[in-house]
Amino acid sequence: MVKQHARQIVLLGLLLATPPLGVALASGGGASGGGGMPSMSAPMYDPAREYSDGMAAYQAGKFKDAARSFDHVTQVADGEVSGWKMLGLSRAATGDAKGAARAFDRALRIDPAPIDTRRDYVLALAHAKMTDKANAELAKLKTRADACKDSCPDATALKLAISQIEDALKPADETAPPKPAASIAPASPLLTAAAGDSAYLEAVSLINEHRYADALAALDRAEAAFGPHPDILTYRGYAWRKLGHFDRAEQNYRAALAIAPDHRGATEYYGELKVIEGDLPAARALLARIDRQCAFGCAEAEDLRRWIERGADPAS
Repeated sequence: MVKQHARQIVLLGLLLATPPLGVALASGGGASGGGGMPSMSAPMYDPAREYSDGMAAYQAGKFKDAARSFDHVTQVADGEVSGWKMLGLSRAATGDAKGAARAFDRALRIDPAPIDTRRDYVLALAHAKMTDKANAELAKLKTRADACKDSCPDATALKLAISQIEDALKPADETAPPKPAASIAPASPLLTAAAGDSAYLEAVSLINEHRYADALAALDRAEAAFGPHPDILTYRGYAWRKLGHFDRAEQNYRAALAIAPDHRGATEYYGELKVIEGDLPAARALLARIDRQCAFGCAEAEDLRRWIERGADPAS
């Protein structure tokens, strides 16, 4: 169980008890027993704020400003795919096809599955006149489509991506009137903060229902709206942990703490993971970090202390 987090978030939303930016995460954030939804809480300096600024600039057509903000996101949260994808789209919109291709390539190295990112990468290569590389990537998509046929959920998206890429790679007909190159644009509308909050609340509910794979999909949508927000990363780590992917869980906890070192939820859950792995010294070090933040004690410290004393989940 994710304790009482879902109830607290809903109550905070209903009461509109919105703390000033930076206050919620300084005391632990939404995933640590205080604070609201991601659009309501952000640290004083956080890639989530840069991501928000970048989204606003992108939607206003200020693509150079957007690229600058998303570049800041990737500098702080190098391992999070959302910043790289939006950096690629922003650079493409400024006409920097090679820069866009580099950003999309980095996104695909983190997560090679999304068809829209693969499509955008190949279109950027085509715009940059890197034809051989674009054709090689197109061949990969065709192989994937052949394996899929019409029987998988990605069939339609694969066909559309291949068609758009083939059109972009066609040799120019000098006798025909020029036509605009295929644009690189988001495959789906950019999510608003309200939609991101809805996805975040859905994820919390799904976690409480033990539907961890579904929760991860909802967290991906939340991240598309907010970028690498530590609350989202913390819950993603928790879901991966419950699915038994401890390496992915640790990656997300570490990413959350790199952004917000005093995030009590991430620290507690990371400590619990260390207990599960049998690394009690590391768990005690994480408990000491929480104790330093909580002069008069706090729930996160007590929960982790019980884990350490038992050497396992106290509820098991």
